Amino acid sequence: MSITEHTLREDLLATTLEMSRARLNVGTSGNASVRLGGDFLITPSGLASETCAAADMVLVDTNGNFRGSLAPSSEWQLHRDIYTARADAGAILHAHSPFATALACQRSGIPPFHYMIARFGGTTVRCAPYATFGTRALSDAAVTALTGRNACLLANHGMVVFGRDLAHALALAVEFETLCEQYWRTRQLGEPVLLSDAEMAEVIERFRWYGRPRESGCA
Repeated sequence: MSITEHTLREDLLATTLEMSRARLNVGTSGNASVRLGGDFLITPSGLASETCAAADMVLVDTNGNFRGSLAPSSEWQLHRDIYTARADAGAILHAHSPFATALACQRSGIPPFHYMIARFGGTTVRCAPYATFGTRALSDAAVTALTGRNACLLANHGMVVFGRDLAHALALAVEFETLCEQYWRTRQLGEPVLLSDAEMAEVIERFRWYGRPRESGCA
């Protein structure tokens, strides 16, 4: 096992433990993965992260072949297809977090009620149509819902978020669950006032350099 693979196994396990601590997942629900060259490491099927070791993370190739004594998460195809479709995906988190799942069970996408929607790539966050877990139909629906986005809801299921690496994906997942909670709470007061296309376009432009170092110089 290479040093890189060993490190990614440790990081993936640490990420899944943090997902549990952040209440994104409970028990054996949800899963996470990280790209490793042309393959990816993913959490094993049916095991709570608290009972796993780094060696239990499963290596899967693009054909769905896996290495090790444990089976990969039942959602391995979802992860594989997102990696195939999105070169910018370095790590993927799937969670059954409370507020994202509540919205997903209403089959409700999220409109531009808050400018932080732009953090996830566009003016809305889509909800993918329902499909049975672990199926090609689910991964197809998710890939479509993620077009131009790095997060989506899965109808009657939960959320999917991807980032450039595990730390980035985890940060986005926590932000996304917070945004889902804010939308859920706003709906208790009535229909929110939505931002206009022009207002969201300005925010999206600002997010192109948000969090990145900017060059400085003298005029």
